[in-house]
Amino acid sequence: QLQASGGGLVQAGGSLRLSCTTTGRIYNGYHMGWFRQAPGKEREFVAAISYRGDDTNYSDALKGRVTVSRDNAKNTVYLQMNNLKPDDTAVYYCAAKPSWTSVSVVANYDYWGRGTQVTVSS
Repeated sequence: QLQASGGGLVQAGGSLRLSCTTTGRIYNGYHMGWFRQAPGKEREFVAAISYRGDDTNYSDALKGRVTVSRDNAKNTVYLQMNNLKPDDTAVYYCAAKPSWTSVSVVANYDYWGRGTQVTVSS
């Protein structure tokens, strides 16, 4: 129902654009978040975007390097990541929730997709 894609191997300083496609039932009216999980670490918030795309929220650690957007005509959410660093290596997940509250909290999301691996080499 949620599927993240676009990951891969990139050199430090490079860019990637991740995509998350959903079924219409989940997408319509849902706010979307991006999270990541590195080996041995907890899943952490990256960014979120409201259903209409008029509000966004970013992790302080990644603000300025990532941009979240969405195309509601395509039921797709994007995460543009620039100036990637080896510490950005993780599995990236997209998730959906119906309310725009506590968007950085993992437990608040109702639906999760399979992640996409991002590996940044030094």
